[in-house]
Amino acid sequence: MQQGGNTQIRQMVNFILQEAHEKANEIRIKTEHDFNIEKQMLVHNAKLAIAEEYKAKGRAREVEERIARSTAVGSARISKMKLRDDLLTQLIETARASVAAVTSTPAYPDLVKNLIVQGLVKIEENDVVVLCRSADLPVVQSVLPDAVKLYKDTLLRETGFKVEPNVTVNTQQAKMLSDQQYCGGVVLTALHGRIVCDNTLDARVQLVYDELLPAIRDQLWPTPSK
Repeated sequence: MQQGGNTQIRQMVNFILQEAHEKANEIRIKTEHDFNIEKQMLVHNAKLAIAEEYKAKGRAREVEERIARSTAVGSARISKMKLRDDLLTQLIETARASVAAVTSTPAYPDLVKNLIVQGLVKIEENDVVVLCRSADLPVVQSVLPDAVKLYKDTLLRETGFKVEPNVTVNTQQAKMLSDQQYCGGVVLTALHGRIVCDNTLDARVQLVYDELLPAIRDQLWPTPSK
């Protein structure tokens, strides 16, 4: 009886050990399976992350290249515009120098007279002060009476109105036109400087330049025909 009992105990122990071994083997297999799946997911995610990083770097590089191209094009345009502006500035300075040369010719007094008349017509005031450069003061003073007479005669002939304007020439050195800023001509003022008519040679050059600028641009930089 005792031997039979021992046999049953051994059988039960062996059964329990076998069950435990099989259970441990199942756990090992499942653990390895789960580990392989996790490893594959980690490798897959790492590959996706690397691919996305390369894409991001590629996009960043493309943006940098676009910015560089845009900057280069912008710089080229700015340089081209500056060259054009420099050329136009040189052009107007050349024109100004050519016009300034008339101040040393016999025709200058008559020109100043006409500029005064034009200014009086534009300003339409009875009390007017004429400003000029110090170098032009003798010329302006000498032609002023004829200019006022021509203005009165012209207004009477064209409108029928008789006027007696009080036109004087400024002799204060502080109010003289700057020789550096102006090359000739006159500025007429009224109402204590609230009304100003710039009829200097510089203003006339600028006026002609503004009017001819489109044509000048077309001649210097013609638009390509389509």
